[in-house]
Amino acid sequence: METQGIVVITKLSARTQTTRIITLILGSMMILLTACSEQAWNNPYPDADAGKNILYSSFSDRPKHLDPARSYSSNEYAFLGQIYEPPLQYHYLKRPYELIPLTATKMPEAIFYDKQGRRLQANAAPELVDRTVYTIEIKPGIQYQPHPAFVKNEQGEFLYHHLNEDELSEIFTLSDFAQTASRELLAADYVYQIKRLAHPGLHSPIFGIMGQYIIGLNDLAKTLSPVYTELRKQGKHFLDLKQYDLAGVKVLDKYRYEIAIKGKYPQLVYWLSMPFFAAMPEEAERFYSQPGLIEKNIILDWYPIGTGAYMLSVNNPNLQMVLDKNPNYRGDRYPSDGSPSDAANGLLEDAGKAMPFIDKVVYNLEKETIPVWNKFLQGYYDTSGISSESFDQAIQVGNQGEVNLTEEMAAKGIKLSTVVAASSYYFGFNMRDEVIGGLSERARLLRQAIAIAFDYEEFISIFANGRGIAAQGPIPPGIFGYKDGKAGFNPYVYDWRNGQAERKSLEEAKRLLAEAGYPDGVDKKTGKPLVLNLDITASGPDDAARLNWYRKQFKKLDIQLVIRNTMYNRFQDKMHKGTAQMFIWGWNADYPDPENFLFLLYGPNSKVDVNGENAANYQNKAFDRLFDQMKNMENGPKRQAVIDNMIEIVRHDSPWLWGLHPKSYSLYHAWYGNSKPNLMAHNTLQYKKINAPQRDEKRAQWNQPITWPIWLLLIVLIAGTLPAFVTYIRKEHRVEREADNA
Repeated sequence: METQGIVVITKLSARTQTTRIITLILGSMMILLTACSEQAWNNPYPDADAGKNILYSSFSDRPKHLDPARSYSSNEYAFLGQIYEPPLQYHYLKRPYELIPLTATKMPEAIFYDKQGRRLQANAAPELVDRTVYTIEIKPGIQYQPHPAFVKNEQGEFLYHHLNEDELSEIFTLSDFAQTASRELLAADYVYQIKRLAHPGLHSPIFGIMGQYIIGLNDLAKTLSPVYTELRKQGKHFLDLKQYDLAGVKVLDKYRYEIAIKGKYPQLVYWLSMPFFAAMPEEAERFYSQPGLIEKNIILDWYPIGTGAYMLSVNNPNLQMVLDKNPNYRGDRYPSDGSPSDAANGLLEDAGKAMPFIDKVVYNLEKETIPVWNKFLQGYYDTSGISSESFDQAIQVGNQGEVNLTEEMAAKGIKLSTVVAASSYYFGFNMRDEVIGGLSERARLLRQAIAIAFDYEEFISIFANGRGIAAQGPIPPGIFGYKDGKAGFNPYVYDWRNGQAERKSLEEAKRLLAEAGYPDGVDKKTGKPLVLNLDITASGPDDAARLNWYRKQFKKLDIQLVIRNTMYNRFQDKMHKGTAQMFIWGWNADYPDPENFLFLLYGPNSKVDVNGENAANYQNKAFDRLFDQMKNMENGPKRQAVIDNMIEIVRHDSPWLWGLHPKSYSLYHAWYGNSKPNLMAHNTLQYKKINAPQRDEKRAQWNQPITWPIWLLLIVLIAGTLPAFVTYIRKEHRVEREADNA
C-alpha cells in the first residue's frame, strides 16, 4: 500500500505541475504584454535615460583627427567645435554672419605699420602696410574641463606626467585615471597652439597658408625640424615648444597676446574663429607624449581637451561618440538679439539664459541613411537630413515650386529648415590640357559651348530633388560679392527673359562649337570626332545614372565623352600631375569672404605647381592682379567693383562649368528648440535645447507595440496543444483510476 500510495502522489504531482507550468506560461505572457504596452519595445536607449536632457544624433564617418592643429573636416568639427574655443566666434542668430568675441574680451583691432615701423591709419592702402598687429585679450576665470593632465601632488609636481609600467598596466582609457583637475585658460595657451601649426610631426593643413602671413612661422618650422628628428631617433615624442620663440606671436601678459602678420590680411580674423587657433595647454601635450599612453592610443588626437561647453566622454567611433556637459564651463549667455524674424520664430525666448541647455549629446554610428530616417520618424533621433530615398515621403513641391512638408510629416509636428549652402560644386577643365585648356579663342568657345549644353537645372531636378540653384559664378549666396537676379546672371550661358535667367539654346551651343573648329563634334583639323575625358571616382549604386547623364550632355553636341573611373588616390595623383582633362570638384566656405572662393582660380594657387586649391590650374594675369588687390580690401562698393571685374573675366574664360550651390534641407522634431542653420559657426550645440517630456510622450505614441500577432499566435498555440493536453489529462485520470482500483 505504501508503494502504491507513493505512485499515486507522484502522478498527482506531475499532473499538478504540468497544469501550473501552463498557467504560469500563459500568465507570464499576459503580464509581459500588459507591461510592454506601457513603453516602446523598440527603444534603442537604456530605460534609465528616459526623460533626461539628452540630444540624440548620428554620424556616418569616423573622425580621423581630433587634434585642432590637424583637423580640417566638417565631420570632425562637429565635435571639436563644442570642445575647443578659439578667441572669436560667429553670432548664432545674426545674418549676414557677424564675428563676435568668444573667449576674447572684445574684437581685436588691426594696427598697421610701414617698413619704418611707423603706425599707419586704419584706411591705409595695402601696398603701404608692411605688417599688421592684432592684440587679443582673453576673459579671466575661464577653466579647462577636468583632465588628468592637470593633476598635481602635494609637492606641486604633475602626478601623471611620468607614468611607470605598474601605473600604466591599469590604464586603458582616459577615464581610468583616478583623479582629474583643471586650471585657468591663459594667453600663453593660445600662443602655444599657434606654434603647433609649425610642429613637424603634426603636418597642419593650414601651415602653408599661415606661413605666408604669420611672421616667423616658416622660420620656426625650419628650426623645429632637425630637433624633432633627433628626438624621434631617441624614441622621444615631446617637443617643448615653450623653448622656442615665434617672432610674430608673443605673450604680453597673463591674459593678452599678439599676432603680427606680413602686410595686410583682413581675413585673419576669420581664421581666429576656427579650432586651428583654439587654446592648447602645454601640460596636455606633455601628458599625451608619454610612450606608454601613445601605445594605448591615449593621445591628443583621440582625447581632446578644451574649455568649451562640452567634453568628449566616449570615443568609440565604431559604435558611439558621446559629449557630456563640461562641469567647469562658465555658462555663456544665449544671445538677446538676432535677425528681424528671430523673435517671431521663437528664437529669442531663451535670451540671456546660461548655456548649454543640453546635458549630453549621443552620436550613434549609422552607415546607411534608411536606419537613420526610420529612427527619426520613430522619435529616436531628434534631427535628420533628407536622403533621395526619403525625399518624396518628407517633401512636397507645389505648382509654383514652393517646398512644403508632406501631411505625414506635418502631422508629427516635424519642422523643415532650408538654406543655400555656402558651397560650390563645379565641373572643371584642366587649363593646361592641349585640347580643352588654355586661353585661346578655340578652347574658350569649346568650353562655352559645353557650358550651355550642360543643363545643370535638369541635373538639380533629377539628382538633387531640386535642392540647389544653378551657379552663375564661383561665389555662392550669402557671401559678399554674390549678386542675384539680373545683376548676377552669367550672360555667356544664359539670356535674361521674362524676369529670369534662361539657358541659351542648344543651337547657340552648336554655333559656338562650330566656331571653335568642331562642327557637329568633328575636329576640322584632323577630321576625327572630338573625344573628351572625364576623370572621376564613382563607386556608389546611384553613380551609373549620373555618369550616363554626363554622357548625354556631351552627346547633345556630338562630343564623345570617355569616363575614366578610378580610385581616389589615383585620381588625386592625376590632379597633382595635371593629367586629368576634366573633373568634378567642390568647395565649402572656410569663412564668409569672397577671397575664400576666388582663390580657387588664383594662378599662384595652382594644383600642379604648389598643390594649391586651384584645381583647374587656371591662370589669367588680369584676374590675378585683381585678386591681389581685392583680397586685402574691406567690404564695400570698391571691393564689389573689383569682384565684378574678376567674375566677368572668369565667366568669359570659362575654366569651370559653374555647377550648383546646394540647398541644405534638414528636419527636426517639435521638441528640438533654438534651431537655426548657421553655416559658419562650429560651436552651435550649446544653443540648442530639448523638451524631453514631450519627446517621451511622442515616442510612446508613435511606437505603440502591435500585439495582435502575438495574441493570434498564442491562440493558435493553445488551439493546437489543447487536444493533446486533454488527451494527456484523460490518460492521467485513467491511470489514477486503475491505480485506485488496484
